[in-house]
Amino acid sequence: MFQNHVDTVVGFLLLCACMVTYGLYSVAATKYQKRKLKKHPMIVNEGFKPFVSILIPAHNEEYVITNTVENVLAIDYPNFEIIVIDDRSSDNTATVIKELAGKYDNVAALVRDKDAFPGKSAVLNDALEVAKGEAILVFDADATVEPDFLNRLVPHLEPADVGAVQARKIIRNKDYNFLTRCQNNEYTLDSHFQTGRDAVKGAVELRGNGELIKRAAIEDIGGWNNYTITDDLDMSTRLHIKGWDIRFCPDACVYEEGIIYLFPLFRQRRRWLEGTIRRYLEHFADAIKSKKMSLRARLDMAIYITQFIMPLWFMMEVVFRVIRLITDKICPSAYSLHNVIWSSLVIASVVGFGFFAAIRYALRRYDAIPRLQALKQALETTVYMLIIWFPMELFICGKILFREKDMNWGKTAHGLVLEEELQQKNKLETETEKQLQKV
Repeated sequence: MFQNHVDTVVGFLLLCACMVTYGLYSVAATKYQKRKLKKHPMIVNEGFKPFVSILIPAHNEEYVITNTVENVLAIDYPNFEIIVIDDRSSDNTATVIKELAGKYDNVAALVRDKDAFPGKSAVLNDALEVAKGEAILVFDADATVEPDFLNRLVPHLEPADVGAVQARKIIRNKDYNFLTRCQNNEYTLDSHFQTGRDAVKGAVELRGNGELIKRAAIEDIGGWNNYTITDDLDMSTRLHIKGWDIRFCPDACVYEEGIIYLFPLFRQRRRWLEGTIRRYLEHFADAIKSKKMSLRARLDMAIYITQFIMPLWFMMEVVFRVIRLITDKICPSAYSLHNVIWSSLVIASVVGFGFFAAIRYALRRYDAIPRLQALKQALETTVYMLIIWFPMELFICGKILFREKDMNWGKTAHGLVLEEELQQKNKLETETEKQLQKV
């Protein structure tokens, strides 16, 4: 119906023009903010040191949880506690975190019942009941940070209207293979977008790992939503609807393990994408009606949604063009092959170049990668994103339209690199023992 009444090329180019305009505006705002902070640096209130409860959910994380807890314990901050939550693990995670709680005074272990409500949101809500902090910091089970992490993050939480602050995420094992390198570049691009959204006071989003949230803000929105598969994105939207601001702090970095295999990566991104689209569908009416949500946050959220409209439009365009090409061969009409190919080529070129330019800019600005290397990595990451995100969006939209909502979490596998190293070490030791026995 849309294609029968609107020239899709013109419509698509108008959509791209809106995105580019807003992108340039956010870049200009970021540079202005940087110059402003250089002339008038942020005044840090050294007296603002709220007690922080650090929550670390863990489901089958026996390989990585000890390293994470001991790394977090080294944070240079006066007032914090660590609560590690075992979420119905089938391995030795519960035993490991109990040992950690017995070994360190400010570490507590919370072991959930096997029949407890599933999902990270439910885990965090359970931990919130026993947490003492005025602020809640959430880490994934594979997170590592520098000792000054909280001292960099906490000052951004002080303003009364700020409900949460998100740290920059970086892939720790980015040089492991092609997938981990592209994931890190994807995170760098996200940091670029988040920085721009912060500069224009837009709808900055939480990312699950390295998010610091005021307890008052959490209680104001009724805690985490147990019926979402993306706790961070759902909470971000609900905080904005309630009028809370979210800030992004690129100077505080949290490192996590990248996924080294393709199928687990698809499963994780499937959950992220489905959760992203569902939260817009579920909270769109509240965002429109909210009297507390700022106009800038509304506009930013609307522009950001176009990032999901564009890939969906592209995939549907390709599908419909192929169908029309086939039907035209069966029943010839005035609809020419030239028109079929032209529209798709325009869309593919604009989309591909847009991603390429944004990724290259982000790599140069935030990772200081040399020009030639940035070009190469931007090209391969563009291909990676087109392969990962575009077909998946068509699949997820079909799932949302034609299937009932489920709570298929799609847990991210952690510790695979460490597990492989341990297996190789054990194999080497076994072979060495055999050689010694022969001798």
